[in-house]
Amino acid sequence: MEEKEISQAVIGRLPRYFRYLGELKDEGVERVSSQELSELMKVTASQIRQDFNNFGGFGQQGYGYNVEFLYKEIGRILGLDKKHNFIIVGAGNLGRALGNYMNFERRGFIFKGMFDKNPELIGEDVRGVRIMPLERLESFVRENDIDIAVLTIPKASAEEVAEKLAQNGIRAIWNFAHVDLNLPEGIQVENVHLSDSLMKLSYNINRYMHETGTE
Repeated sequence: MEEKEISQAVIGRLPRYFRYLGELKDEGVERVSSQELSELMKVTASQIRQDFNNFGGFGQQGYGYNVEFLYKEIGRILGLDKKHNFIIVGAGNLGRALGNYMNFERRGFIFKGMFDKNPELIGEDVRGVRIMPLERLESFVRENDIDIAVLTIPKASAEEVAEKLAQNGIRAIWNFAHVDLNLPEGIQVENVHLSDSLMKLSYNINRYMHETGTE
């Protein structure tokens, strides 16, 4: 199939499709229609069909989608048919919580290393992975085929660390630092601002209270 530009909005919905299809597969459901998916996910059936048509459609008119096939195909599109080695830079509460999240391995993300500059943390264990000093970061990335770095460090040091990672072959950064990173083309960055998400929730609470007169 000829490569086409897919919007970020469509890409943003793919993990949610993957999750719901995984739940249907685990329940033993073999086929699902766009209307049934629509009712589960609160996305219009038309939107679902449009999204899937970006990748060839996957289904037949009046026949629905084969759940296991669609689950595998979306996983392949998301790159989940490959293993991705990742490290975490920052061994604070958030870094440790992410390191202890075992569901990453189920999706093919393999936790390989954790780094911190605090000497009191060096040598501690997070789910079988030893915390290492930042001085070892660059050589470890080069020598262990690391694809993804997770940054859970203060913004003051995030830019410098990200640049070192980029120079040593990292392919992508999942950035929880409170700064938007600007790195060379080819380095994929996903910026996650937890406070932004909470403020969005606050806005929706206020809007709902205003619309319903429950302020």
